[in-house]
Amino acid sequence: MKFSDLGLSATILENIERQGYQIPSPIQAKAIPAILQNKDVMAAAQTGTGKTAGFTLPILQNLSKGRLAKPNQVRTLILTPTRELAIQVSESVATYAQNLPLRSSVVYGGVKINPQMMKLRKGVDILVATPGRLLDLYSQNAVKFDHLEILVLDEADRMLDMGFIRDIKKIITLLPKNRQNLMFSATFSDDIRKLAKGLVNDPIEISVSPRNTTVESITQWVYPVDKKKKSALLSFLIGSNNWQQVLVFTRTKHGANRLTKHLIADGIKSLAIHGNKSQGARVKALTSFKKNEIQVLVATDIAARGIDIDQLPHVVNFDLPNVAEDYVHRIGRTGRAGSSGEAISLVSSDEFKQLSDIERLIQKTIQRKLIDGFEPAHDVPASKLNPQRIQPKKPKKNKFRASDKSVDTGSNRNKNNRNNSTNNRQRNSNR
Repeated sequence: MKFSDLGLSATILENIERQGYQIPSPIQAKAIPAILQNKDVMAAAQTGTGKTAGFTLPILQNLSKGRLAKPNQVRTLILTPTRELAIQVSESVATYAQNLPLRSSVVYGGVKINPQMMKLRKGVDILVATPGRLLDLYSQNAVKFDHLEILVLDEADRMLDMGFIRDIKKIITLLPKNRQNLMFSATFSDDIRKLAKGLVNDPIEISVSPRNTTVESITQWVYPVDKKKKSALLSFLIGSNNWQQVLVFTRTKHGANRLTKHLIADGIKSLAIHGNKSQGARVKALTSFKKNEIQVLVATDIAARGIDIDQLPHVVNFDLPNVAEDYVHRIGRTGRAGSSGEAISLVSSDEFKQLSDIERLIQKTIQRKLIDGFEPAHDVPASKLNPQRIQPKKPKKNKFRASDKSVDTGSNRNKNNRNNSTNNRQRNSNR
């Protein structure tokens, strides 16, 4: 099958060909015809499978048939969890919309709101937005949804993980009921299906890869090493292998800053990208990385969401993630669109549990490699692969009597406050 077999217009086909694509990926081959028929779609696809074009191309085709957006009105709304992903999707829309009479724009937090309001005045056919900034614009009457035709939730699982569920539900109440709904997620978790019940109508379900598997074109390695030698080992690997483009994941923002300083001191051009960086600094770092002006981009999980780089050769887990599913998202930055890639994890003995959870999730034991001069004093043992799924810990039984259930202890209140505070900070940092 070729793109020319999918019923897309000559202009869109020219834009696709200009990007060097001729054959649609599996998610594109299944999603494009369904969306062109105005069907609601629930699609599960790994990062790097071409899902953005999978919904962008048919949306452009369908919008080209109707009237252009009126002032402050939006015809298609694409919601994304992070600023970086919003920018990435908007760039894809602009690329495939060349020579089409359609207007598109992107809005996100961390930058001045007035320029975004000005772009919305004429109306936009496709608006890519993060939930928080979109609600801010709506509260100021800068955007209206009376003529909305299509809603897209991109990376819906990540939006739920980041605590955007209330914002999403509030936005949905503002939209016309008669619309097409498209939901794209890495997995169809129970929470995703619960959200879908109030969103999609008789959807076509599309799944192009097994749940939480890693792309076969990615070679995965584990390098056991003591924690204090991780930075030196990373510099050694980059230098001895002459790696020119490496995306490195750390668990914390401070860890990203420390590692960046170490790499720079070793003569390796590096920049960090995380939630404490301004939007301008994050965009500059990502642009420099894409242009090969720096060798290493050090990122936290949230900041790296939406990074889409053709033929990125190396991803390094400097710290293993606490959540096993995040490993799949991280290494999905490489091995995209059929290209080969390498994912390397620097693992210390205290990360054995995280490594075991990851191997259990992907149903694969990752091969260990020892590097001369970096052998760990505390070894990382071989994990036993358990075919059973990771089960969440059962909550402890309440010791209070039934009549005491309404009692809220100080520890519970503090815990709830901390959880609410964490979710609020995460939402605000990604508005």
